[in-house]
Amino acid sequence: MKKALRWVALALLLGGGTYWAALGAHRGWTQTSVAVKQIDDVTGLEGIVYRRQFVPGLDFLGATVLLAGVVAASSFLIPAKIAKSP
Repeated sequence: MKKALRWVALALLLGGGTYWAALGAHRGWTQTSVAVKQIDDVTGLEGIVYRRQFVPGLDFLGATVLLAGVVAASSFLIPAKIAKSP
């Protein structure tokens, strides 16, 4: 059981880091919309349009590391051997 919790913690850590890197690895707060420059077809002026897109930030990565740490620390609360009563 102890090893299983440690493997789960490692999987959470690697999965969260991979998810953060795959979706943009934003080194700020998590964003739910992204600014995109767009040129108007009629006037030719450049403007900013906000597009809905989830970009996980360092707060997402920190929460993942914290959760993996809690799962790994909980593995130390389980006794090494459980004594069987006769």
